[in-house]
Amino acid sequence: MTTPVPVVDLQPWIHGTADDRAAVAHRVDDALCTSGFLLVTGHEVPGAVRAAARSAARQFFAMPTAVKDAYAVGVGGRGWLPPGAEANAGAEGVATPPDLKESWSCGADTPTGDPEVDAVWFAPNVWPHEVPALRPALEEHLAHMRTLADELLVIGARALGLEEDFFTRRTRHPSYTLNVNRYPPLTETGEPADGQFRIGAHTDFGTVTVLDREVGAGGLQVDVPGLGWVDAPHHPGAFTINIGDLLARWTGERWRSTRHRVLPPQDVAPDEDLVSLVYFYELDPDTTVEALGPPVGHVAAAPVRAREYLAAKLAAITVQ
Repeated sequence: MTTPVPVVDLQPWIHGTADDRAAVAHRVDDALCTSGFLLVTGHEVPGAVRAAARSAARQFFAMPTAVKDAYAVGVGGRGWLPPGAEANAGAEGVATPPDLKESWSCGADTPTGDPEVDAVWFAPNVWPHEVPALRPALEEHLAHMRTLADELLVIGARALGLEEDFFTRRTRHPSYTLNVNRYPPLTETGEPADGQFRIGAHTDFGTVTVLDREVGAGGLQVDVPGLGWVDAPHHPGAFTINIGDLLARWTGERWRSTRHRVLPPQDVAPDEDLVSLVYFYELDPDTTVEALGPPVGHVAAAPVRAREYLAAKLAAITVQ
């Protein structure tokens, strides 16, 4: 059987002919119409960039809690999200214990000049002086992620028969966030409570998510139509890509914003300690997302303003 999460090589898109580019766009469209997930290789993001980001983040996470507390923030903030801050299943209206993770969060920080928008979506990043390697490593990773996310949106527009900048002309001053998630081992968390995951079941909120993950027993699962919860495949060097609610809504639900979760730490691997780099790409905050009609989309939905939709979702996953 064909895997529900296919591997797509971007090299034919980057360096190939018009026919090569059309074939890649078709494969991306097919994946987003079915599972909503794919793996991409040939993306030209150096492995050393990802390794440096993960290594510097591990240095931060290894510091004592008393030191990390100086950088503690809530969901949507810039800094350290301590364990207990977030429960992603809340985005679906499901009450669960907090997710079993800690995160370092940074993102878009170039102000627009609108104080109301800048305070929420373009706040200055915070960098720990105790780990000087963290800032350059994550800033370089962020730059590569924005380039890749925009290219994926161009591929998507091509797949839908739209002008290639259809989506990216709404990402000229976008909000985006990089969450570096650490999933502590069972030896640190203790036995999970009923219904507790490293990340509870949810869909992402924005346009494109680009994930660099470490494979493990307590890893990523995808809720694939007709199959249920499936372990996400892992391919060395590949990014795991999925789309969020706003892009699914924009395409008239042609593309799927698919539920996914990260399993709790497992008894078979009590020392497993994983770090994932999760890049959430969004839009210019004041973009109004309106569903495309036939022949692209098939489900109409009321228009939403990006920043209002995203703010409501972030509030829903915040542990009070």
